[in-house]
Amino acid sequence: MSGWVALALIGLVGCLAVLAPLLAPHDPNAVDLAGAYQGSSGAHLLGTDASGRDLLSRLVHGSRTALIGPFLVVVISTLLGTVLALAAVWFGGWFDQMVVRVVDAVFAFPGLLLAILATALFGSGLNAAVAALSIAYIPYIARIVRSAALRERSLPYVAALQVQGVHGVRIAVRHILPNVGGLIVANATLAFGFALMDLAGLSFIGLGVQPPTSDWGAMVGTGMAGVLQQHPQEALFAGALVVVTVGAVNVLGDRLTERWEARS
Repeated sequence: MSGWVALALIGLVGCLAVLAPLLAPHDPNAVDLAGAYQGSSGAHLLGTDASGRDLLSRLVHGSRTALIGPFLVVVISTLLGTVLALAAVWFGGWFDQMVVRVVDAVFAFPGLLLAILATALFGSGLNAAVAALSIAYIPYIARIVRSAALRERSLPYVAALQVQGVHGVRIAVRHILPNVGGLIVANATLAFGFALMDLAGLSFIGLGVQPPTSDWGAMVGTGMAGVLQQHPQEALFAGALVVVTVGAVNVLGDRLTERWEARS
């Protein structure tokens, strides 16, 4: 899969999420027990689930919860991780060593396990899972940004700016950050795919998005009962969307990383 194809797929899923109320043919939560497990028809293009709800409508609306959670995780972890990394590189010394030790300690703790503990303490739902995964992803971003920023910090142009009296914060924000921005974007893209998988897994086991809200991970979980009854369409379609979206995000992230490495 090329980078452009991956970008097109991601754009398509993004459009589904934004235009979900306009594109969904039915109310995603409208229950019709008499129409449970219907096959594909003019009224229900992808059939219905165990409660008679239109699968196409639930998949379209599910793209919103499937994307908003990973997006928040990536934004929060990237912002905090980048600030932490730049501060550690610029101040150096004991502050840098402290940041490295804290980052290594958090990095050693599995993010998914941290999210499970957070939902156990604060209750199931998207908010606790997003907060926990954001904390867990900060070390991933911070380590990569710190490594690249250290290299930039040692280049002659930084010393020249210091000699001219340019403030350290201005150097870090106006010069070092733009030069490592491509790497930050590439790794944030890859982190999005990991976060999507983690949040889908939490919803699958009932700790993420809660019914009746439609979500791809949750639909895979609730669709498992249909698989046993030879009605696999809910789990199959939702799982396929997760796999395709994560695959496209990973391909795009790899292409962005390769492009940054070629320029550096």
